[in-house]
Amino acid sequence: MTKRPEAYIISIGDEILIGQIVNTNASWMAEALNQIGIKVPEVRTIADTQEAIRNTLDHLIGKYPIILMTGGLGPTKDDVTKTTLEAYFGGGWREDAEVLMQLEHFFKERNRSLNEANRGQALLPKACKTLLNRMGTAAGMWFEKDNTIVVSMPGVPYEMKHIMETGVIPELKTRFSLPPLLHRTFHTEGIPESELMGIIRAWEEALPQEISLAYLPSAGRVKLRLSCLNQDGTGQQLMEQAEQ
Repeated sequence: MTKRPEAYIISIGDEILIGQIVNTNASWMAEALNQIGIKVPEVRTIADTQEAIRNTLDHLIGKYPIILMTGGLGPTKDDVTKTTLEAYFGGGWREDAEVLMQLEHFFKERNRSLNEANRGQALLPKACKTLLNRMGTAAGMWFEKDNTIVVSMPGVPYEMKHIMETGVIPELKTRFSLPPLLHRTFHTEGIPESELMGIIRAWEEALPQEISLAYLPSAGRVKLRLSCLNQDGTGQQLMEQAEQ
């Protein structure tokens, strides 16, 4: 069975670490990646500092084929992600004409002038491919190093989703062989997780290796989620047998 490619999600921002906002980006991205057959083994939240970003990339590049980052791309001095990535990947800066045009249109629509700080959003590292953001001012950036794709996106949820849906996911589909991932979810009520595990132990141990089982407990109920890669079209039959 083909191994699923893995994507590591990094959320950048002190506002997440101090509990000021809830990290909804990571859960949305993990679900979106899962739907196209990409596994997320871990999500990490780090401070908006050059040291934290560099150390995290040093640890992950070359180990994972995909790293997706959100946050730290605003025009203010406390957002250091873009400058850190330029220094990390090298090559200097370029002004992206398409991003600049997008920025001019963005501010004109809102009857606002494009100041120097906002114009600086069109300045991007030469080492990256631009991912246009038609919902905001910070473009996404696509880097590659040591067989690892590194994508940096804004932390504003609707901007991140726009870039994921229009740029990142379509490109990942062309880069990787992604057999669809199948799921079946069953709801049980009134049976504690530990007791349920004993009831279905024999069935669980007999599951084929292509199928994984997850227990998802909550108050008064436990969900059982079966997952299987539909490799060569055989996953559907295996899931149906397990379901029965």
